[in-house]
Amino acid sequence: MPARWGLASGLQRRLLLLLLAPLAVLAVLNTWFDFRSADGAALQQDRQLLTLVPLLAGSVVARGTTEADPPVMLTAPPIEDFLNARPGLSAFALVGKEGSVLLGDTWLSGMPPATFDPEFSSQEFDGVTYRIVSQRMNTVAGELVLRLADGSDPRQQWLRQLWFKVALPNFVLVVAAFFAVNLAVHRALRPLLELKEAVERRSPRDLSALDARGSPEEVRPLVESLNRLFDLVNAQAEGQRRFVADAAHQLRTPLAALQAQVEAWAQAVSSTAQLTDPDRVYREKNDPALVDIEHTAITLEAGQVFKLRQAVRRTSALANQLLALSRADARSADTQPMQRVDLQELCESMLETHLDAATAKDIDLGLEADEAHTSGHTWLLRELLGNLVDNAIRYTQRGGRVTLRCGWCAAPGGGQQTFLEVEDNGPGVPESERARMLERFYRVPGTVGEGTGLGLAIADEIARVHHSQLQVLPGRDGYGLRMRVDLPT
Repeated sequence: MPARWGLASGLQRRLLLLLLAPLAVLAVLNTWFDFRSADGAALQQDRQLLTLVPLLAGSVVARGTTEADPPVMLTAPPIEDFLNARPGLSAFALVGKEGSVLLGDTWLSGMPPATFDPEFSSQEFDGVTYRIVSQRMNTVAGELVLRLADGSDPRQQWLRQLWFKVALPNFVLVVAAFFAVNLAVHRALRPLLELKEAVERRSPRDLSALDARGSPEEVRPLVESLNRLFDLVNAQAEGQRRFVADAAHQLRTPLAALQAQVEAWAQAVSSTAQLTDPDRVYREKNDPALVDIEHTAITLEAGQVFKLRQAVRRTSALANQLLALSRADARSADTQPMQRVDLQELCESMLETHLDAATAKDIDLGLEADEAHTSGHTWLLRELLGNLVDNAIRYTQRGGRVTLRCGWCAAPGGGQQTFLEVEDNGPGVPESERARMLERFYRVPGTVGEGTGLGLAIADEIARVHHSQLQVLPGRDGYGLRMRVDLPT
């Protein structure tokens, strides 16, 4: 998952921020406008209460019969309508100068205003927040404080129900918008993610063009630029491969002729050295000094010839391996159709081919082969197996053991697949060096013997042509190496 979201995470965060930030601002503005609307309605209600105060004063028609009796009141129709329209949410009181309630709801008691100007306040009673207007006025019953309370004040109700009516809906809206926008952004970025995955899944040797038609218009220029880059790199790699192939091919003929001449020269020098008898020469020439000089010259000449022969052999082998590497290139091999390959027969032929070399080093070259077939290029698989067997024989100590194997094994995704394997009980390779063994022209430090460092690179290239890879594993008994290639059927 991190790999999948790595490319789009920055864009996704930016898009979410750019889309959700305005939405959050709109939610805040909506809350503010709701409050302003409630505030405007509350101001309107304050004005209504203020217009009812004189009517409440006019409803007082007489004093009480005694000072302890409340004033006589005949409620005006607007006051009656106000009280009846808000049952349980409205109240009134006639309050004396001392703050006691003479008539009305007793909870509206309190000290009278200091002036005759109306005063507004808010008070909570019985779980309801009331908007209260208080004003001192002269009435028929004398100077009284008239109070009207309205519990339906929208501003007070808005503050009391802020979470349930404003904050909670806006919060739910923002959360729902987050998931909706996140899903929309993910779906919008899917083509970019698919392009990223397509590039990640590619082998470094796969330089074929990407499908630009399946990409969105915004991404298409990027895909086309990548395709142009792939074409340039592919052309350069193809030119280098063609040059190596042509150079190796042109070198093979003169190197073969040179090797034939050097081999003949080495054989002649060897025969001369064997036929040279110092005692015979001394008897013939009766000159010990001349005998030593002649024998030394022949020995030096033989050593130089043998060194030259080894150099020519290495150069010829290098040219052949360069040509094989060029032929094993994935881009050139893909143009040729695959065929059914008998792996058991292939291992048997490799055993016969390398039997003399193994016998010369007293190496036990064995075969463990089951009947198995795969689809591939016979000549490439022969080159792969030949390089592996040659490497095993070359670097295994005298008297060692090399085993060729082929057969069936379990595939990672289920089912069966075939495999090729070459195992030896040689000195082995440190685990830290195994990955670099497949690099071209790389030789493990301290390696004894001749080599160019191309054999395993060629084998790995051939394995990639067959949609696999060369595995460098330790020997089954803890000694040596096991080179394995799993081949899909």
